Amino acid sequence: MKKSTQRIIIFASLIAAIALFVLFLSDILVPFIRMEIANDVEGAKALLVDKGILGFLSVVLVEALQMVVVFIPAEFIQISSGLSYPFWIALLLCDFGVCVGATIIYVLVNTFRFSNKAYEKNEKKIEKLAARVKKDRGTQLLLYLLFIMPLIPFGAICYYGSYRKMKYSRYIFTVATGVIPSIVTSNLMGMAARYFIGNDLPLWLLVLIVVLLAGVLLAVLFLFLNKVFLRQNAGTPDSVFYTGFFGALHRLYRGRVRLHVDDALIRDLPTPYIALCNHQSFFDMYYTNRLFQNAKANPSYVVNKHYISHPLIRKAGIKAGVIPKKLFYPDISVPVQIMRMLKKGYPVIIFPEARLSVEGRSYPIVDKSATFYRRLKTDLVIVKIRGSYFAKPKWRKRFFRTDVSVSAERVITKEQIAAMTDVELNRLIDEALAYDASEEPIGVYRQKDKAEGLENILYRCVDCGALYTLKGVGNELTCTACGKTHRLNDNYLFEDEPFSIGAYYAKIGALEKAEIQDLCLQTDVKTVIYHDAGKYKTKEKGYCTLTGDGFSYRSERDSFTIGFDALPALPFSVNAEFETYHNGDLYYFYPVENRRQVVRWALIVDLMKELRDGETQE
Repeated sequence: MKKSTQRIIIFASLIAAIALFVLFLSDILVPFIRMEIANDVEGAKALLVDKGILGFLSVVLVEALQMVVVFIPAEFIQISSGLSYPFWIALLLCDFGVCVGATIIYVLVNTFRFSNKAYEKNEKKIEKLAARVKKDRGTQLLLYLLFIMPLIPFGAICYYGSYRKMKYSRYIFTVATGVIPSIVTSNLMGMAARYFIGNDLPLWLLVLIVVLLAGVLLAVLFLFLNKVFLRQNAGTPDSVFYTGFFGALHRLYRGRVRLHVDDALIRDLPTPYIALCNHQSFFDMYYTNRLFQNAKANPSYVVNKHYISHPLIRKAGIKAGVIPKKLFYPDISVPVQIMRMLKKGYPVIIFPEARLSVEGRSYPIVDKSATFYRRLKTDLVIVKIRGSYFAKPKWRKRFFRTDVSVSAERVITKEQIAAMTDVELNRLIDEALAYDASEEPIGVYRQKDKAEGLENILYRCVDCGALYTLKGVGNELTCTACGKTHRLNDNYLFEDEPFSIGAYYAKIGALEKAEIQDLCLQTDVKTVIYHDAGKYKTKEKGYCTLTGDGFSYRSERDSFTIGFDALPALPFSVNAEFETYHNGDLYYFYPVENRRQVVRWALIVDLMKELRDGETQE
């Protein structure tokens, strides 16, 4: 069939589906709801009797045509039919409509070789899922799996089944029975809404019913997938836990930013490989997952071990195939887990900076891993995220809806890696991942509160040198000691020197570096200690000190000192705490007074490392 003819069929189906739905809405659903509100039960029944065949046909044809078009959600007509008709009638009408649509698709595909762009966009998702199911289970059981997973439109599934050359009788039986759980759920939601409209059901009970129905459906779906179809995928990125986590993440955050994805280099890249990515935002894991939607395999992630320290979360994380790592602390199990995941054929994503950018510039990579990458004998993919820092930096509470891009920038082949020295490869990785958000703004930021919270990282005035005197109000950062104000423009740049957040932070670093030899930071802290991989924690009060000799901590229970050779960095949460490991335990230190100082402690440790590295090179 010619492409132009295919487009005409899709366009005509779309117009017809919309027109029929509007007809159903105006002639049946809206008058029916009005009668329900007026408690006119007899009038409502008479309306449905009067519109009988027309109403039935409308439901069936809308359901059928949305299947052909693919991208119109089926829930609209299913919930509407549940609102208008008794449950068993709504169920039969919707199921029959699905069968009619599935039959049209079967004829179009097998007789006219019809193709649908909306289906083609979902085809790789289906093929990816098909690869996760045991091959001996066949197309029919795969279709059942697809129908009960709330990820792919019914129409796309029917196109897939039609292209597999199934017998029509087997195909239509699978469709008719496979869609029942979803239709039942939508119809019940419509029925609950009808009782609510008729004043027979309080709002809280309506909400509770909808939540419970969704919860029961998801629970049954989860158990079915985990115990039957995807049991063999536990502990990998093909597990139900992985799919569920990123599916929920996508529904929560897909509208937060305008995400631009460039996956051309990895779409057909053979697996496995290592992907290295810069780290600007807490949501970078979500952005990179969207990048890999059309890759040959889902990626595994190396993640901060503390994020999955809770026993239940840790169990789910391990089943999802994540690789936990203690930040800036030797952990020999991590390389082993990475090699195992690569051996299974999955890409592994690593954020080599290991912490979020504080001022929009990339952190130097502390753990140089060229030797390890060369030993793996796999390709390296360089992934770059742009715009995520200004969308949601670690110092700001509010999420700005703006442009974010994620792209596979470069593939360094294993042959190229073998020809490099460790020094050359480390330098190449550093240069490829280096990024300054202020130098590459990808959007315009017209928000009126861009400076709010900025004083939590820009803790020192670069004009007068005063500590903790800056205050961000609206788009202005003002020093209460000298009165100097720096204003941010719509490119998130200061209108005068030092022009960018990164440059301001660097100037603070220069002021600190000039005084670092005689510096001594001290603070009382409330300490939370996570023991034995997070199985339990203790709390105590203590005292922290940072000098040129290293970092020290003492309390009634314990005391220790960590020299800078063993303290590559001091991760922190803005205006909250700084942290480090000691003897395998994770210590969170919360200053009793002025928690803004945590960024200063972290910066001093970075400067000390910079000085040590300079002395080593000399």
